[in-house]
Amino acid sequence: MADVQVRDKLYINGAWVASTGSETVDVTNSTTEEVMGRVPQATADDVDKAVQAAKRAFETWSTTSVEERSKYLQRIAEGLQERTMDIANIVAQELGMPINLSMIIQAGLPTLTFSSMPQLLGEMRFEEQVGSSLVVREPIGVVGCITPWNYPLHQIAAKIAPAMAVGCTVVLKPSEVTPLNAFVLAEIIEEVGLPPGVFNLVTGTGPIVGEAIASHPDVDMVSFTGSTRAGKRVSELASETVKPVALELGGKSPNVILDDADLERAVVDGVGKCYLNSGQTCSALTRMLVPRSRLAEAEDIAVTAAETYTPGDPFDGNTRLGPLVSETQRERVRSYIRKGVEEGAKLLTGGAEAPEGLDKGYFVRPTVFSEVRSDMTIAQEEIFGPVLSIIPYDDEDDAVRIANDTIYGLAAAVWSGDPEHAKQVARKIRSGQVEINGGAFNPLAPFGGFKQSGHGRELGKFALEEFLAVKSMQL
Repeated sequence: MADVQVRDKLYINGAWVASTGSETVDVTNSTTEEVMGRVPQATADDVDKAVQAAKRAFETWSTTSVEERSKYLQRIAEGLQERTMDIANIVAQELGMPINLSMIIQAGLPTLTFSSMPQLLGEMRFEEQVGSSLVVREPIGVVGCITPWNYPLHQIAAKIAPAMAVGCTVVLKPSEVTPLNAFVLAEIIEEVGLPPGVFNLVTGTGPIVGEAIASHPDVDMVSFTGSTRAGKRVSELASETVKPVALELGGKSPNVILDDADLERAVVDGVGKCYLNSGQTCSALTRMLVPRSRLAEAEDIAVTAAETYTPGDPFDGNTRLGPLVSETQRERVRSYIRKGVEEGAKLLTGGAEAPEGLDKGYFVRPTVFSEVRSDMTIAQEEIFGPVLSIIPYDDEDDAVRIANDTIYGLAAAVWSGDPEHAKQVARKIRSGQVEINGGAFNPLAPFGGFKQSGHGRELGKFALEEFLAVKSMQL
């Protein structure tokens, strides 16, 4: 059995301190199914200590200069860069993302987010004259950050970097499923000498730690990423003290392939966008909409592409599809695959059985369904696994109707031989971001959703604005 990483302290007020409780949470390696780590199950008292530390620190941190805050954020970025391999290895074990991708995405994106802050801060206008008033933007206060397990450190960075950049202080609860990477960040923050209380790390489960953060009267704002169900609960608790909440929630994103698109390129790209991180991506393009007249052609291309996603050990260079994060997640995804078959969708490849030769690990076969109708469960509910639904449409209006026929609105894609026409169709889709002909993810563009995919925006200058309150001084 591999060594177990025991993290037995919380990081509160610039020091590593024991939890007031005695319980712990096990962290499981998603490939071996063995316990790989252990973290404290913090208590509401621990949360209160962290919040009080953040509240005290806010008085000073909120008045520091942009230049001083920028220096700290740049040093944190440099620390993350130095520990790229550590972070990539930990996340590949906790989550199961293949190591090469883990280095680029799971370690690379947080570094980029922190390193982008000094320039963004320098470009930010914190005050402006509006007639006889001076309008100023000020840090909102103590921010409770509750983050998910699928892009763990990226989602942490997307919240705490801009919050701290504009002068807020933070209390972070990382996902209890993938928490070990957050301790690396806390070590870096300690090393760079960030003032005590500006950043606080409190680990544990949502019902205990998450709810204590959301309902705490001295938390001025909550930023939450996770399931729509949990987001509703956070909003409910936060409403008791009338604090603002930023939510980035689920998705069921459509990939609209128009009849003049390069079908081969669009379908192959779409399969990859569905299967990234083994489908455990809120913005995954899980619904592929294709012209009915080209359905058979699209099916053939999708199956060929899907079957190149070899499941296996994340540390094997040939692996394109790692395991899912947990046994719970694997069973959930398998149940959706069985539901798709029961409701009459056409299973082209994959299925609910374990992949051959992989008896250990939370693996699911790369799966493609076709002839999916918009009213089927697999077309409406977020699966969070490597399951693609191909939905035929009759004409462009039908495609737009199907694309919008969901409670979600996080991401989408449009493919067309005419990019301008693709943009016209994109404007009709109610989602926070739309890829045009495979446009690359931009870590400085706003990220967030419409409808039940949430509200508020992360990344780039839009993230800074999220943590600012507006005050007008009548002169």
